Order: sequence, then C-alpha cells, then structure tokens
Amino acid sequence: MLGKFNRGCADVIVTSPPYNIGTKYRSYSDTLPRSRYIEWMENVSLALRDVLSDGGSFFLNMGCRPRDQLLPMEIALSIGKHYRLQNTIHWIKSVTVEKFDSSGTLISIDTTGHVKPVSSSRYLYDQHEYIFHFTKKGDVKLDKQSIGVPFKDKSNIRRWKGNQRDIRDRGNVWYIPYETIQNSRQRPHPATFPRRLPEFCIRLHGLEKTELVLDPFNGIGNSALACASLQKSFAGIDMDSHYLEYSFNRVLSLLRKDRSVQDTAQ
Repeated sequence: MLGKFNRGCADVIVTSPPYNIGTKYRSYSDTLPRSRYIEWMENVSLALRDVLSDGGSFFLNMGCRPRDQLLPMEIALSIGKHYRLQNTIHWIKSVTVEKFDSSGTLISIDTTGHVKPVSSSRYLYDQHEYIFHFTKKGDVKLDKQSIGVPFKDKSNIRRWKGNQRDIRDRGNVWYIPYETIQNSRQRPHPATFPRRLPEFCIRLHGLEKTELVLDPFNGIGNSALACASLQKSFAGIDMDSHYLEYSFNRVLSLLRKDRSVQDTAQ
C-alpha cells in the first residue's frame, strides 16, 4: 500500500503499531516471534522513510509488556539505523501528585488519569508509553511554543533568552489522559491513543509546514480526527476495513458537527 504514495509526500507520520503483546485485534494476530517483530518494525520504518519528506517528522508511539521493557528501545535502535532519533517523548497516562504545606507535612494526594493496576507482585503499573520522534537527519526545527505551557514563575518570561510570551517549552513529558467512556462501544478498538496525542505531534512539527499527515496503522482514526480539527490533509492505512469505515464515519460526524456550529454562529 505504501508503494502507492508519492516519494516524500508526507510531512508528518504519526502512528501506534501493534505492540506484539497479544492484544486481540479483529484481523491481526499480535503474537509474532520477538526477533521477527523487531525486523518487521524495521522494514515498516524503511518503507515509511520513502514516503516521509526530507524535512518531515515520524512520531512512533510504542508500549510493551511489563516483563519485556527493553523492547521499545530495541525497536528504536533498529529504526535508528535508518533515521535519527531527534526526541524521546514520554506519554503519561496517569499521574499522582502529592502536596505539602510549608512545614513539609503531606496535605493531599491526588491521582488523575487512566489507571489500570496489574495483579503481578513483580511489576509496577506502567503509567507511560514512548513516543519516538524520528527525522531523516536530526535537524528538523520544531514549533515548541505551539504546545507550550505558561510559566509558573512569571519573572522567567523575560529572563530566558528569546522568550517574549508567557509560554515555555512543554518538554518531553506529556500528560495526556484517555477520554472517559461509559461503555466499550465508545472505544471499539482494543488499543488506541487519545486524539490529543497526534494533535500534539502535528502541532509540534509545525502547522505551517504540514500539508499531509499519514497514519499507517489507522485503527479507528484518532489521527484522522486530529487532522480534521486542525484542517490538515490525512491518509490512513489499516488492514481491517471495519476500522477504516468506522474511522471514516467518525471524521464525517466531526465535520458535520463543526459545520453545524459554524452555521449556528452565523
């Protein structure tokens, strides 16, 4: 399928492939031998390199089983033979924040986000996944302020060289919780990332220099929804026609909703 795309046509590739952890998909067996899976991922990245523009960004979301925590790094190393790993981003799915008073006494503990405890006594609950940001030469300039956050200490606005606004680099730790759902029908795919994740990636690369976004593991289309909201062209690939149809209908529904809001405003 990738052979049908023009060379260098995609400015941003953002995707989350099967993690090879035995997830039950409709049309794919997520249980390749480990070495074969790493080789397969390297071959996919090679095919994507032909489609990626010279100044493009390839954002790869990867997770793993608790007992195989080196797998994402090994995949990054194999892909790194053909790309430069420009940034490693940590997607945080839940976080616990402790607050203390001026005397150092703990006054509150607050946990937010999606929590899925593990029953094992050996492993901690994995609250994060990786987003590996690959580029061809490691020299792609990013629009860091597009996903920036306000300074807590406002005196830093003028203190840091080149900064003129109350906004700073978000850094490589992104807290993006899943949207709350009431039942499984609202998330018919067994493994998805939130829509804000691809939106952050696209904004970080730079909206002005992004024309086409590609997700080669489209799933139910959260990357497509991000592109629709950002008014960017999108191409998605998936081996399951059911997911493609579901994705298409989600995008249509979003566009109709946006059009209805615009008509009401007028």
